[in-house]
Amino acid sequence: MERPAVTPDLMTLLPLLLFLMVVGAFAGVMAGLLGVGGGIVLVPAFYHLFAGMGYEPPQLMQICVATSLATIVFTSLRSMSGHRKKGAVDDAILKSWAPGIVIGALAGMFAASSLKSDVLMAIFGVLGCAVGLWMALGKAHWRLGATMPQGATRAAMSPLLGFFSVLMGIGGGSLGTPIMTLFSVPIHRAVGTSAGFGLAIATPAVLGFLATGWGMADKPPFTVGLVNIPAFLVIIVMTFITAPLGVRLAHAVDAKALRRIFAAFLTLIAFRMLLKAFAIL
Repeated sequence: MERPAVTPDLMTLLPLLLFLMVVGAFAGVMAGLLGVGGGIVLVPAFYHLFAGMGYEPPQLMQICVATSLATIVFTSLRSMSGHRKKGAVDDAILKSWAPGIVIGALAGMFAASSLKSDVLMAIFGVLGCAVGLWMALGKAHWRLGATMPQGATRAAMSPLLGFFSVLMGIGGGSLGTPIMTLFSVPIHRAVGTSAGFGLAIATPAVLGFLATGWGMADKPPFTVGLVNIPAFLVIIVMTFITAPLGVRLAHAVDAKALRRIFAAFLTLIAFRMLLKAFAIL
């Protein structure tokens, strides 16, 4: 049964607005600083927000993923612009990987639309823990090759990057940055280029998510397709303010200690999501 329309009072809206502003500010800084993409923070934040408000349709995670990706379209543009001014976007890598990423992103959108929330939570939990462990334990000197993969290897890897990024609701940084550094791309160039990956991931997926979910009952208010517009707007405003700060910090500080702190934070969030997926928590 569809939830009747309710107008939340001011005392309910203000804490929710403050929560979204803090989350958006943090996500913007992390996207610019570490190249991990704001989605790794936004998806679990959206889930706890909407569930806490009492909105738990069977495909709640799809709404969280779609809304996160909608913000990443704009965050990636902002972040890529800042990194490009510093000469940290490799257009050759971006142009050669983007077509495969787009194909994978579209496949991920169709797959996500047909999965239940607990399956998407499990996927987020497993991959989120993997990203967190990589950030905590990965060494700068680890290499799989001297140059980025070409030919058949690139044709296989780029769609997988887009596919799994959409299932998690993340941009290109969480998976793209580690891949590029493992293939000898300098870290600042990897972070800048991954913002372009995020744009290739999020744009086609969001267009698909906007066209689906119209008949879903019990969605949070003002959700168009599977994208929640109020959450999207608040996050966009905050990330536009803070992403440039993250870019400046990325080129000014040694982020090693911060990476490890964020890795612990991410691993904890992802592990909790994994437990919830299996109804342990």
